[in-house]
This record gives sequence, structure tokens and C-alpha cells, in this order.
Amino acid sequence: MRRSTLAALSVLGLLGSVAPASAQSCYDLWYERNAIYDAYGYCFTSRLGRETFNNSDCYTKHVDLSPDDQYRVDTIQREERRRGCKVN
Repeated sequence: MRRSTLAALSVLGLLGSVAPASAQSCYDLWYERNAIYDAYGYCFTSRLGRETFNNSDCYTKHVDLSPDDQYRVDTIQREERRRGCKVN
């Protein structure tokens, strides 16, 4: 159920609606990247991750992202490195 919802959102372009270069802050990039992981059931271990995302429905520390979502995460991570982001 969760994956089908995520796939539908991804196809509709609702997840990744903000281009990394136009994100307002490093936190925005961090949030967008981790929202993708959260949608796949990722269990956050950092304090900020646990406080920001609800771990009550998590089930894995190893997510298998769709190719589109992996590309989006990779793009966000490149932008985070370019900006020198240090969130978390």
C-alpha cells in the first residue's frame, strides 16, 4: 500500500516538486531527501530524523528506492554537497 502511494506521488511529480537548486535552505534539502526515505519505511536513528518523521510505522534501515526516487535523492545529495550543508 505504502509503495503504491509513493509510486503514484512520484509519477505525478508531487515528491520532488522543488528543484534542489531553488530550495530555500539546507534544511529544506535535508527534509525533502529524508521524506523520500520516510515514505519507504526507513527507520531514522538520528535525533533530528526521529523528531521530524514518525518512526512508529518504520520497518527498515535499508530502503530499495525506485530509479526515479534514487535519482532524486542523488540530485539532492549533490546539491547538499555543493552548498556545504551540514544538517543533522
